Amino acid sequence: MINTNDIIETIGMINDENLDVRTVTMGISLLDCADPDPKRACEKIYEKIVTRAKYLVPVCESITAEYSIPIVNKRISVTPISMLLASSPGANPVEYAKTLDRAAKAVGVNFVGGFSALVHKGFAAGDARLIEAIPQALAETDFVCSSVNIGSTKSGINMDAVAMMGPVIRKAAERTKDNNCIGAAKLVVFCNAPEDNPFMAGAFHGVGEPDCAINVGVSGPGAVRSALQKHAKGLDLAGVAETVKKTAFKITRMGQMVGELAGKALGVPFGIVDLSLAPTPAVGDSVAAVLEEMGLESVGGYGTTAALALLNDAVKKGGVMASGLVGGLSGAFIPVSEDAGMIAAAEKGILTLEKLEAMTAVCSVGLDMIVVPGDTPADVLSAMIADEAAIGMVNSKTTAVRVIPAIGKKVGEQLNFGGLLGYGPVMPVNTASPAAFIARGGRIPAPLQALKN
Repeated sequence: MINTNDIIETIGMINDENLDVRTVTMGISLLDCADPDPKRACEKIYEKIVTRAKYLVPVCESITAEYSIPIVNKRISVTPISMLLASSPGANPVEYAKTLDRAAKAVGVNFVGGFSALVHKGFAAGDARLIEAIPQALAETDFVCSSVNIGSTKSGINMDAVAMMGPVIRKAAERTKDNNCIGAAKLVVFCNAPEDNPFMAGAFHGVGEPDCAINVGVSGPGAVRSALQKHAKGLDLAGVAETVKKTAFKITRMGQMVGELAGKALGVPFGIVDLSLAPTPAVGDSVAAVLEEMGLESVGGYGTTAALALLNDAVKKGGVMASGLVGGLSGAFIPVSEDAGMIAAAEKGILTLEKLEAMTAVCSVGLDMIVVPGDTPADVLSAMIADEAAIGMVNSKTTAVRVIPAIGKKVGEQLNFGGLLGYGPVMPVNTASPAAFIARGGRIPAPLQALKN
């Protein structure tokens, strides 16, 4: 049970330590919007989103007003649009993206996710068309986010899809080069993508989900760091883990309360609370700062992977005690551009792509919001995706790649996205060619861990 002191401490986290509900995301099934006539399909999509999400923003604002809990983002995730394209062979996928964008603007949300395809075992009708349309769709919309799942522990890795995604990422950056290559920042490539993820750019509403649901993502790195400063001085690492667990419990309780309140007010079921620690560019609200509070001189140095494994595990153990409805990604995010400590370490050259890849073996989610030189070859981008997918596949966890080729920029320069996306230094990339490997195509078979039945 939470006592009075816990409540007071949670209020302090909100007021002084950047604790907030990072997102309340409404998942909406669009399966009943499929139509052979693409114009009619788009009309159905717009109508359903606007009807379902009409009161999402006002309800979140009323919760903030009544309980003084900041809710930073209000978002929508939808059924992967490639599934709707299957029923309309002549449809232009970009028109569906524009419909999502128009609906998002009508209801006042920050982002809408689900311009997506699930191709981990192969391409179904509509999948290839959607993937080819991603660069144009992201360039011609403001709030639409896109994701593609190219692998899973059960199915292996679809290397034909991996080969497609390198050029798609480059084209997305090139089409938006006058806007800090933002198209690539709204595109993520997954292995083991969860169906109930509330965070962008990877959110979509899976086919196993109800018609509509509310999913919540919390933040909390600043609160965890502060707890370690106050309560973990002189403790060994088991004591550090216990401190993190207690803090994660309080953070998760707050997220579950918000989800239940929002679901009840909107008349839809509360789905899950995502336990991920989501950083921001604000100083102190940083996963890197938490790791350094444990005793590291700088994130990226030796010991970083071990410290991150401790943090990730403790967050999950504390969170699952606070809620039986846990899902999404649930870990510690390490997006470079969105984390002030990660940015600083990358600028000093201490945090490298190779170290980030090692860190992704023990946390959520992967190579996230990393800016690379604008001339990085597409096959190198595909190989980054393949490596991350292999880590996720073998370890039965979600991994992802969201890299942004900074068109026209070189190592040491910056891309500044603003807001929660922050800014990122252009990081050096090993460009030894993987072209022949990527060109083989086919599928990397599922690992032995897949045979669990």
